[in-house]
Amino acid sequence: MAPGKDASLSLAPVPHRDAEKAGFLRAHGFGAAVREPLSGDASTRAYERLRLPTGASLIFMDQPPALESAPCPPDATPAERTAAGYNALARLAAGRVDAFIATAGWLRAQGLSAPAVLASDAARGLAVLEDLGDDLFARLIEAGQAEAPLYDDAVAALARMHAVSPPDVLAYDGAVWPLLTYDETALATAERLFVEWLPRLKPEIALGPDAVAEWEAIWGPIRARGAAGASVFCHRDYHAENLIWLPDRQGAARVGLLDFQDALRAHPVWDLSMLLHDARRDVSADLETHALERYFRLRPEADRAQMLADYHALGALNIVRIIGIFARLVTRDGKPRYASFLPRLWGYLDRCLADPALADLKAWLDRHIPAEARA
Repeated sequence: MAPGKDASLSLAPVPHRDAEKAGFLRAHGFGAAVREPLSGDASTRAYERLRLPTGASLIFMDQPPALESAPCPPDATPAERTAAGYNALARLAAGRVDAFIATAGWLRAQGLSAPAVLASDAARGLAVLEDLGDDLFARLIEAGQAEAPLYDDAVAALARMHAVSPPDVLAYDGAVWPLLTYDETALATAERLFVEWLPRLKPEIALGPDAVAEWEAIWGPIRARGAAGASVFCHRDYHAENLIWLPDRQGAARVGLLDFQDALRAHPVWDLSMLLHDARRDVSADLETHALERYFRLRPEADRAQMLADYHALGALNIVRIIGIFARLVTRDGKPRYASFLPRLWGYLDRCLADPALADLKAWLDRHIPAEARA
């Protein structure tokens, strides 16, 4: 599951979807494929593996357009985004297949391993993709593969993304999608999830208007730094469940990329936080330090001191965002398993809060979030 992808969902059924999918596959020459459902996530997408008569395999993406609220128009005001819903506020792509196609094309043009798109119908939310396999970084590490070399390559792929200034519009094979900025409105939407949803999960938390106002004041300068530093392509869900090991390829291309359709222009530390503050697996402090050192070796032009300060501050914002999303998944959507990830996230947050520059944030949390609510 990719944190942040739980947008406001429509409960309306999608009529005749199975027939529509079968017709799409027949029209594109895949009608004889054996279809195997793959496990899903917290989003509205579904995937199947297509087993072709030749023995090859492909991936079938199904994103019913009616199940998501609208994405953000490039010129929408904050008020218009609020009216449009969560996807527009957070600048999520609403699962749009044209966003996936255009973003995949840009990534592949940088020499990175996004899946090739073999057939698509963006209006109907269907696509057939290259199958990059099942060797997710997370599964390989669970099976005993050394994690540091995998993270070295993950950081190398990030450095490749950060080495070029991305365009304002991504375009590939007829698909066109704006690369919007992770702006202050989107960042505010992110941190407000925490104060909105964690008290619903933890009744011992009581946040009055003064506490919420102080919370907003603390984040204001951090949001401004995040928006001002938004200069690189940001995958947005860059973590071990979305990276596939491709050892037969070379360099940064050994990292297969998934779930990148919500990409934005953002501060370079955002994807580093996604990778190293992984909600689903423990990333040790030593591995975190190793990966950050790797990044600075690959990007020697980066201002190390400033980037570390921003990594702690924006990393903290990212972590409270995910805590808020998981609290929402448990309380609103009835998915209790996400509660089990919260202690790990609190541990990552403690690492960020060791930075003296975040003393005000630490003090606020110590006053308002009791220890028992962090379990």
